[in-house]
Amino acid sequence: MEQNVQRIIRALNECLAALPQQQLQRVSHIGISGQMHGIVFWKRDKGCKWTESGPGPTFEPEEVSHLITWQDSRCTPTFLSSLPLPQSHISLATGFGCATVYWYLKKSPDFLKSYDAAGTIHDYVVAMLCDLRKPLMSVQNAASWGYFNSRNKSWNTDILKESGFPIHLLPEVGDPGSIAGRTVSAWHRIPKGAKVGIALGDFQCSVYSCLTERTDAVLNISTSAQLTISMPPGFQPPETPDPSSAVTYFPYFNGDYLAVAASLNGGNVLAMFVDMVARWTEELGLQVQESAIYTKIIKAALAQTNSKLSIHPTIFGERHVPDQLASVSNIAVSDLSLGHVTRALCRGIVENLCSMLPVQCLLETGVRRILGSGSALARNEVLRQEVERVFPFPVVYGKDVDAAVGAAMVMFHRK
Repeated sequence: MEQNVQRIIRALNECLAALPQQQLQRVSHIGISGQMHGIVFWKRDKGCKWTESGPGPTFEPEEVSHLITWQDSRCTPTFLSSLPLPQSHISLATGFGCATVYWYLKKSPDFLKSYDAAGTIHDYVVAMLCDLRKPLMSVQNAASWGYFNSRNKSWNTDILKESGFPIHLLPEVGDPGSIAGRTVSAWHRIPKGAKVGIALGDFQCSVYSCLTERTDAVLNISTSAQLTISMPPGFQPPETPDPSSAVTYFPYFNGDYLAVAASLNGGNVLAMFVDMVARWTEELGLQVQESAIYTKIIKAALAQTNSKLSIHPTIFGERHVPDQLASVSNIAVSDLSLGHVTRALCRGIVENLCSMLPVQCLLETGVRRILGSGSALARNEVLRQEVERVFPFPVVYGKDVDAAVGAAMVMFHRK
């Protein structure tokens, strides 16, 4: 739920250092994307320290908080109901940046006094690369924080001020695809002065990297899971959200929107299942690597083409029904093997997503094909089989659906 920013930037530097230096020296534009909703705080004049290293100048975080991610659960439904209603088409949820600020404001106000800037983790990287005095955030990321009106592209400053929210922490907002600034140093030997795009949402960039036809739907199952379709040009979301609706409208590019069933339950459910099996075997006095368990449960499930067992796998809840957790039903003696349980779990993940954006809705919007993506889907043949069983459309896998690729494409197309 909280992540160390120093370790994140260290990993970023390791990735850059692994790229061919001759290619890096030719870079003129940098596209950046990252996980939405989360928030990191920093001191504007002490956000990072630039140092000379083997691969060229790099920056290291200085006075920076942990990243509080989209998975953070500190804001309970009761706490969220105590907050002012946003003027936004997106319902407020725990893990959203503004909700997290409210939590600190009410529970630990001294924490906020240590910082004078905030953004997503990718906004932080842009601010450091360009030495921005005030962070700059895309409409995509701003909408993911809550208390943002996508129609007029502005924060709900009046509502926030009235409740004592520290609005000085809110970044300025710009259009996706615009330039945030230029690099102030030759970062990993990328020429100083290279143009840096405003940070983009990882989900939008993943979709951008593969969605070419409006008749395609994109299904992504990685840590979480999303099923999305492109809305017609000119579509505007309702001014107020339906809290019970499983579909959210995400700002995309050029004023367009995506209709998204964004489930909190995807590959993380399978990871928790593997972890549970590993802990059980350890309690029985055995030691089995989690990677070995994953391989064996998939193999076992492939041998069971059907399972009457029914698993509703929402162990992390869902934003539109946070209190509805997981359940197992239709338990029969014949379906208790590891293969039966794994098959039912994979089916439950897909069926849960389908229940959020049903097949009938896809048919009504003209969907003809599904593009399948995500690490969990790529690694798990059982999941792929269940996708093809649940959805009556051709499913295409192997598309290069990747947020980093999408961010690079955005910058290339907007040169």
